[in-house]
This record gives sequence, structure tokens and C-alpha cells, in this order.
Amino acid sequence: MGKISSNSYIFSVVPIIALAGLLFGYDTAVIAGAEQSIQRYLIEPLGLGSFAHGFTVSSALVGCVIGGIMSGFLANKIGRKKTLIIAAILFSVSAFMSAYPELLFFTVDEQTFGLLIMFNIYRVIGGIGVGIGSAIAPVYISELTPKQSRGKFVATYTLSVVIGQLIVYIVNLNIASGQTSAWIDSVGWRYMFLSELVPALLFFFLLFFVPETPRYLALKQDYNKAARILEKVNGSKEKAQIILAEIKASVQIEAGKKVSILAYGKLVLFVGIAVAIFQQLIGINVILYYAPRIFEELGAAGPSISMFQTVIVGIVNVIFMGLAILFVDSIGRKPMLIGGSILCAINLFMVAILSYLGIFGISTLVFMLLYVAAFQLTWGGVTWIVISEIFPNRIRGQAVSIATALHWMANLGISTSFPPIHDVLGGMTFAIYGALSVVAIFFIWKFVPETKGKTLEELEDIWVEKKSDKKAVL
Repeated sequence: MGKISSNSYIFSVVPIIALAGLLFGYDTAVIAGAEQSIQRYLIEPLGLGSFAHGFTVSSALVGCVIGGIMSGFLANKIGRKKTLIIAAILFSVSAFMSAYPELLFFTVDEQTFGLLIMFNIYRVIGGIGVGIGSAIAPVYISELTPKQSRGKFVATYTLSVVIGQLIVYIVNLNIASGQTSAWIDSVGWRYMFLSELVPALLFFFLLFFVPETPRYLALKQDYNKAARILEKVNGSKEKAQIILAEIKASVQIEAGKKVSILAYGKLVLFVGIAVAIFQQLIGINVILYYAPRIFEELGAAGPSISMFQTVIVGIVNVIFMGLAILFVDSIGRKPMLIGGSILCAINLFMVAILSYLGIFGISTLVFMLLYVAAFQLTWGGVTWIVISEIFPNRIRGQAVSIATALHWMANLGISTSFPPIHDVLGGMTFAIYGALSVVAIFFIWKFVPETKGKTLEELEDIWVEKKSDKKAVL
């Protein structure tokens, strides 16, 4: 009975928190359907080139960096739950104002440099929400759920990211279907951004029905409330007290003493940050942000067909991210990341080679879809799990904040640089991401420890021991 009760409690909370992932996917992928219209509506009338276009497509990522930096401070100051509420507000504001950037200061259909700046500001606001949500939602889930199923529950967050991407691809397709390019460039792109308001408001209202995490409550010495939540999660008062005792031992510090981000050594910070960055260097978001454009260049006839092929990418995302949930707590994090890097490298090199040979069409699309499948089965599902569990309790808020900010900086660099590099190299651009996938293989093999089946407190001991071993050698 206890197990059923605890599972039902977790299943009532985790899907709400996972909406942060859905909004993450929705907000970052909505630009895929709108980017060519934005180019024609805002960029070309001002006589601006590929760099301005690339930055505008990627400007939300500036906000993601800011949100990542803010997330650790907010999560430690006001708690995980309230921080996510702030993210929901930012999502809502951005969705509405990105759709109608002229609303406060400008006139519709009068393109000015100021309007372009304002549009980017509204996209940055949404990006701040993404940065906060992407850092804190996985942490929330990892701090709430039991060790034996933590990977699966955090993976539901990453699954919701690709579900959000698929939903917005379908929404964009429905908006564009049967419409002229002129209508999409004038009105349709606005509806694409506005559609995000629905899940954003739902997330905001549902957050008032979830608790704060027991580990954050323990950090604030609210042990009674932490114990009650742990009992609901684990279905046993005795087990809750055992876990609470472990948490107390982990977070116990001298009163008023600030814990250094390097308290457990530099290696843990390096590993967590590098995992976050490598996920972007492998190039997945280039596919997600520019998919319709890429498919048109591969032979798709018109915006509706290219968006339909983008929906296929979204379906592949969801299927293989769902499969990742089945394997992440059995195969383990490390083997999945290594295997995924190998498969991503092979498929990216094949796309580049076919492009170099001038072969476009179904064969290139197949290798691109195989790349997406390999990524989502491994890096897509596993990265945020590792980031949420690898850092010790006392520095988790700060460390995840730094890792998330640098993750989004890498995303910004890759996404902004794609248009000008692609102008020069064409499809051979994908060989760069293939080479970075090869580097990732050796990094994971050498530095990343296996985290499956361990409590967050047991994982902390790994870094304590490594730091002690290093001191002993010195």
C-alpha cells in the first residue's frame, strides 16, 4: 500500500515540474517555424545579413545564459518552487510580447531597428525562463525522487522537452498549412509565438499545488516538513527518517559559514560543466532551430512540406527519448553517453560526406534522422540527469547554475555561428559537430563516473574521496 501511495504522490508532482521541460522545448523550437518569416519581416527590410539573422534566431539563448546564472541564487534564496513560478511568469510574458513586439512602442508593418531590438528583448525574457527552468526543474525532481527510480523521473523532464518541441512543430505546421508565404510572413509567425501562452499559464497555476523539495527544506533546517514530504515520496516513515538523517549529515555546516563552490575540488565542477557543454557542441540544436530551412535545402518543396519533415524529426525525438527512460536506470549513464557519441559522430560525418558529394534528398534525411534518434536516446535523455545528480548537496544550486549558464553559452555560440559557417561550408558544417562528438567519447570515458543506483549523498562521497586522494598524492 505504501509503495502505491508513494508512487501516486510522485506521479502527481513530477508531471507538473516536467512542464518546465515542455516549455523549454516549446520556447526554443518555436523559432524553427518562424525564423524564415522573421528574416523576411525584420531582417531583410533593414538590409541586415546572416549574422543578424543568426543572432535573432538565437537571441533567446542570451536569456538562457542569464537565467542559468540567476537560477542558483534564486533557488538557494527563495527555494526551487518559487524560482519555477518566476520562470512561468517569464514564459507567459515572452509568449505574448514576442507575438506582438509592436504593442507598446511601435507600429505594425513599420520595420525599424528599434523593433528588431524589442523583439529580441522579448525573446531574451523567454530565454531567462528557459535558463531558470532547465537548471531547477531537473534539480527539483532529483531532490524529490528515490535513488532507484531517480533517473527515470528526471528523464521524464527531458522527455517533456522533446514533447514540447513536437507539439510546437505540429502547431506551426497547422498554422502554415494551406496558407501563402506572404500570410505566414505577416501574421502566421505571430500565432506561432502566441500559442506558447497556453502551456505557460497552465504551468504557472499548477505550481501552486506542488511542495518544496525535502533537500532544500533540510538546507533551511525545516526538518519536520522535509520529513513529511520524504514519507509521502518513500511510503514509509522509517525510510523517510533514515534518508533525512543522511541529508542532515550531508548539509550540516557551521552556522553562518559559506560553502565554497570548490569545496569538493575542481574536478566535479569541470566534469558537470563539460557534460553540459558537450551536449551542445554535438550540434543537436542546429537541427532543431533550422530544421525547415535545412529540409528545404535538401529538396523539400515549400514551407508546409519542410515543416512536415520537421514534425517527423519531432516524432523521432519523442520516440527515442521515451526509450531512453527504459534504459537509463539499467544500462547506466556512462555507457549511454559513450555509445551515443559514437552513433552521433557516424551519422554527422555521413551527412557531411553526402553533402560534399552533392547527394541530397532521402538518403541525407535518413542519416539526419538517425543522428537525432541516437542523440535523443543518449545525450538528450541523460545529460540533465547527470547534471542534476553529480554535484554535492551543499553546492548543487551554485554548480548547476554555472553548468546551465555555460551550457546555454555553448548553445548560443553554436546556433549563432551556424548561418555564417553554413554559408561557407554548406553541409560540410556537420563534419565539425561530428569531430566534436569524437572528442566527447574520450571525455566521458576518462572523466565521468557512473551515477546510477546511488543516492545523492553517496555520489558526494565520490568527490570527497577523489579530493582526498589528490591531497595525498601532493
